[in-house]
Amino acid sequence: MGTGSRSRTDTGVVSGFVLRMLRESVPLPQAVLAERLGVDLGTVQGWESGRRPLGNVRTMDLLQLRRTLALLGAGGSLLGWLDAALDADRILTAVLHPPADPAAHPLAGWVQSRETAHLIAWAVRGIIPPALQPHAIRRRRGPAPAGPQLSAADRTHFFAQLRRTAESADRAGERRLLLRRQSLYLASYDPAPDAEDWADQALRTMRPALALRDYTPRWIEARTAATVAARQGDPVPLYDFVDALAADQHSELANLAYWAYWLGSMPPTQPDDHFLHHPDPAAWSPVHLFQQLTGSLHDAPGTVDLYVHSLHTLLHLHPWLPLADPAAARQLGERAVELLDGGVLSSVSRRDLESVHYRLQQTN
Repeated sequence: MGTGSRSRTDTGVVSGFVLRMLRESVPLPQAVLAERLGVDLGTVQGWESGRRPLGNVRTMDLLQLRRTLALLGAGGSLLGWLDAALDADRILTAVLHPPADPAAHPLAGWVQSRETAHLIAWAVRGIIPPALQPHAIRRRRGPAPAGPQLSAADRTHFFAQLRRTAESADRAGERRLLLRRQSLYLASYDPAPDAEDWADQALRTMRPALALRDYTPRWIEARTAATVAARQGDPVPLYDFVDALAADQHSELANLAYWAYWLGSMPPTQPDDHFLHHPDPAAWSPVHLFQQLTGSLHDAPGTVDLYVHSLHTLLHLHPWLPLADPAAARQLGERAVELLDGGVLSSVSRRDLESVHYRLQQTN
């Protein structure tokens, strides 16, 4: 699809593809779904292709669509991705066609969820969210797309515009920090040869925050700079960030609060980063957070250290968690042995993981 003639509201490829997966999970032909909804076949086809964005559908009609899909037997976990898909389309549209006022950009107006970020990555990089792989790899007849595909031209335009959004974030006033850091995070998916150099330059304004050892409002800048650097292949800032976490209780709780938001262990209702200034452990589900951190643990240098330290902190705060979910505890124990036998962990993270492993053994 081209970029020159579209309106700001007609990027609907992500929510359309999620709708297709929901319909196929029943399974149900397009014509039958159209009949149940009281619309013509072309409308359902337009929704699924993105030509008629679901984001333009009236609220009551969208509610009816959700309820119809649920009544027909669409999976509840998959149905939960529809909101994130609508948000992803909104962000894709705003990046491709930026608002005149940067403060009105959706990346400046809400803290995005992991699901939204993963769906955007699927559209611009073809990276299937792990939770959606069983639905995404379903065999389809004919030339049906394998994912919510943007054209090559749109993907290039997306990353070019995302850079401009990050570089002009100061125009967003008090929303500038949120706009800049969320733009930088999405820009880390850019496969262009110069992406690493650009990110390094863009992160320079955030890197001084890495030198701060106690919590300040700039703490989230340090976390963003460290995680983006690790994604770009430099894990050292994230090693330093993890080391600094252990020295400050507020930072430890802020880190868990951000994980809880990102991993869906608390409601996605934060319009900005202020919830990190007063992190409340009662605001998130510790069991869900334990499950999500354990299930997300992987071997990426730097990133694995942040996961390990976060699990160490969470288990120190809630030592009963292995008893609350023995299956997750067993999974973590097995991954701990694998990681301790490998060479990817820093010395600090190795000590953290040894402590976690010992705690798990004591609860068996």
